[in-house]
Amino acid sequence: MELSRFLHLTESVIAPFTLRCAAELKISDCIHAYERQAMPLKELARAIPIGPEKEPMLGQVMRLLVQQGVFAHSEEGYMLTPVSELMLSKGSDMGTYIYLVTAPENVNTFYKMGDWFKSSGVGTVYQMKHEGKSPWETTKENPFLSNLLNEAMASRSKKLMKDVVASCPQLFNGMKSLVDVGGGTGTTVKVIAETFPELRCTVFDLPHVISNVLKCDELFDAVGGNMFEKIPSADAVILKNVLHDWPDDDCIKILQKCRQAISPVEAGGKVIIIELTIDLETHDQDAIETTLYYDIKMMITFVAKERNRQEWHNVFQAAGYVNYKVHTVGLYSIYELFP
Repeated sequence: MELSRFLHLTESVIAPFTLRCAAELKISDCIHAYERQAMPLKELARAIPIGPEKEPMLGQVMRLLVQQGVFAHSEEGYMLTPVSELMLSKGSDMGTYIYLVTAPENVNTFYKMGDWFKSSGVGTVYQMKHEGKSPWETTKENPFLSNLLNEAMASRSKKLMKDVVASCPQLFNGMKSLVDVGGGTGTTVKVIAETFPELRCTVFDLPHVISNVLKCDELFDAVGGNMFEKIPSADAVILKNVLHDWPDDDCIKILQKCRQAISPVEAGGKVIIIELTIDLETHDQDAIETTLYYDIKMMITFVAKERNRQEWHNVFQAAGYVNYKVHTVGLYSIYELFP
């Protein structure tokens, strides 16, 4: 029994690379374009296309992906599931997120975890692997990696924000302006602006990020700057997957800058935080493992972490936010903080 569990944990590293293979072969697009409900293996191999000698191996790949719920299978052939639909090019296109997670620059970092713990340095595991450079520095120097990061974050944000505005439209009631801090290329504010056209939205990020955004869309404004110095004024500020990059002290500083930027509570002023929350009491084992995987990723990349409900409460209180509400959308918690 112990050996079975050990082997499962060890060999599960194969899963993301098999998923990457499916993304590279555009299997979701092939099945989606097939005229019938289910696509036989032979037709899938022809559509990719691959040689007939590799068709049985493609079947092995599909068998694993079906077992994991990525695709469905019947006697007639293969079908999409809600998971594999996320990989459609004309859709969420989460294939780019798979490419980012399995990129050598990210995968190779994990090899340094043991060395980092045994070292006396104060940097991160990522910096140990990348000659002292942070992820922001390496992506800035590598246009391919920078574009991949932007595309991957955009694909994840698009799906997440569509779920958020559908499940919690009340978040955006009563406000006239919104700033997305650390908003990257603007995917989050674009989804919000399309849903609430009366809301004036601004994406705020580092100048070199914003330089790629300035002329990209008329739905929102783009402003470059440093969130530790000053955040543009607005009725509300949104922080999505930002605070988990930072230790508590820095999170408190960011949230204090947000308080200075937002309108009074009577005018609808608030901070909206969208982050994972560790909940070890849930019965959803996949949810627990996913948040803990992200927790390790934040540790090796930034010496930061995902937080449980009490840890979030402590950060909010230390930053001066006494009142807040919590909503849940899938894996994510949405915190409304009021000044």
